[in-house]
Amino acid sequence: MYLNLKNNISLIENNKIKVINYWFSEEKLEQIFNIKKLNKELFINRYAFEILDYYIDLVKNLNKNSSIKDSLIYLKKNDVNIDELYNIFILLKKSLLKYLSENISISIEIYDEVNELFDLSLETIFIQYSKNIETVKKALTKSIDIVDKNIIMSRTDLKGKIIKVSTAFCNISGYKPEELIGENHNIIRHPDMPKKLFSQMWETIKEGEIWHGEIKNQKKNGDSYWVETTIHPNFDNIGKIISYDAIRIDITSKKELEHQQNILVAQSKSAAMGEMISMIAHQWRQPLQAVSILIQKLPITKMMEGEISDELLDKVVDDINMQLDYMSCTIDDFKDYFKPNKNKQTVLIEDVINKAVEFLAYMFKVDSIQVNVNTDYSCKAELYLNEIVQVLINIIKNARDAMIDHHIENRVINIDTFFDEKNVYITIEDNAGGISENILSKIFEPYFSTKMNKNGTGLGLYMSKTIVEKHSDGKLSVCNSDIGAKFTISLPLE
Repeated sequence: MYLNLKNNISLIENNKIKVINYWFSEEKLEQIFNIKKLNKELFINRYAFEILDYYIDLVKNLNKNSSIKDSLIYLKKNDVNIDELYNIFILLKKSLLKYLSENISISIEIYDEVNELFDLSLETIFIQYSKNIETVKKALTKSIDIVDKNIIMSRTDLKGKIIKVSTAFCNISGYKPEELIGENHNIIRHPDMPKKLFSQMWETIKEGEIWHGEIKNQKKNGDSYWVETTIHPNFDNIGKIISYDAIRIDITSKKELEHQQNILVAQSKSAAMGEMISMIAHQWRQPLQAVSILIQKLPITKMMEGEISDELLDKVVDDINMQLDYMSCTIDDFKDYFKPNKNKQTVLIEDVINKAVEFLAYMFKVDSIQVNVNTDYSCKAELYLNEIVQVLINIIKNARDAMIDHHIENRVINIDTFFDEKNVYITIEDNAGGISENILSKIFEPYFSTKMNKNGTGLGLYMSKTIVEKHSDGKLSVCNSDIGAKFTISLPLE
């Protein structure tokens, strides 16, 4: 059935907007919409595509039971009579034939199939449309009832006084309808919300524009809730604003999750600060010992030789200054490292790895860890430098802790890079024997820690994954290799 039309249906499917534009360019259709005061934009956005899809599915015989019930209810509600309904659909047929004739060599068979398609469908449509008006009203009432119970809606006058509220609005705010109607919308305003936001909102909607944003409201009992809100003006027939409608989505759970994540970030920063102080202490230990020895050298020399020569004094002062300069540079390095990046940088991956390795050089020496770095010297990526360095340091320190906890004698960390057409990959592998399979899938969860000494916060790998995947559009994963745990960081190339 409709074989010739079916062979060309993809042309219609891929160009629905053009077909609908032809449809609504018909003068007769314009007259019907003006007489019945139908909202043309609303009909196109909500119903026109539904009607066109109905015919496409009839041709394709998809057995989708595609329906145009909502479209018919809308037209019935606006008192469109049978003759007007007939013209609406016949004008669609005319537009469809016009579009096909302009884009393919239309045949008699296709022309006949389009006519047959509309003749058969109109019979069914007229039967549906001619049902008792009470049936339509019941369907409409049911639809309105569903909206009322589930959509957080309100309507206000031009001064912000509430005219109408949905049941869902009352349920989330804790107020009864009679407590809201006639009151200003400020009744649910939370004191945390800045006045500037509402000033900008009013400026937007008074200009006839739609405003969209997130608002924290206060319930009758004092509790708070968050909603994602869209406010749009309503106009009369001459284009004058007569009221404002607000539709909201409850995003309280989303905001609570964001708050928890902010707490995790703060805890992670505190843990990172502790790591920084520990690393500074390691870096300073040797120069402090050198300064101590140099200072002790002066009284010992005086005791043994009776005096301190100017040459010796100058030498000691120079040596102390050199050690102090080194300590000062260490502070600057760590200060820059923990300063957040404002913008992404295009950097050599080799430089990123070297920076992390340099920070941990003293740890490698003290803990007798051999670090093998194999990088592609030409590979670049656009990233937040300090954040990725922080990720590398965290993974490397975890590897170091695992090797010590498992009493590995010959401790080795292998750092390799490779890339393909889209991404660069950094792998960090230790020889501590790997991670138990029953916890491998959990190690990126917040507060989960495998540290045997119980000093782990359980936030390091969680924040590392967040940095790589949410801040840098990459991916962080882990698996077990033949010798131990192997972490892979994937980052998009520049």
